[in-house]
Amino acid sequence: MSTMAQLPPEQRLGLIAWTALTALQPVWHAWLFPAQTVPVWLVVAITTVPLLLPLLAIRDVRRALLWVGTLSLFYFCHGVSEAWSAADQRWLAIIEIVLTVLLIGLLGAGVKRKAH
Repeated sequence: MSTMAQLPPEQRLGLIAWTALTALQPVWHAWLFPAQTVPVWLVVAITTVPLLLPLLAIRDVRRALLWVGTLSLFYFCHGVSEAWSAADQRWLAIIEIVLTVLLIGLLGAGVKRKAH
């Protein structure tokens, strides 16, 4: 695995966005707005564990970020639905949306195009 300084800027920013999206889940679902009908640990596990799975591919940062970018589509949908339906949680949902769009955009920015 490369050190953070050796990575291209889009990969560094992708890792930061991934970390922020992962940290957002327990802050949102366990601390600020804990679940009322199901155990908090279950909600945190459901929202956080999928974001930890790409750590299995962390030796190849591009592959790990590709996994996270794909997973972030689900978090984008969650953010949009929460922003639409839960006014008190809208600011957290907007943060989630911004982080997921950032991750997906960075995947595109990191693709090297062939010269014509």
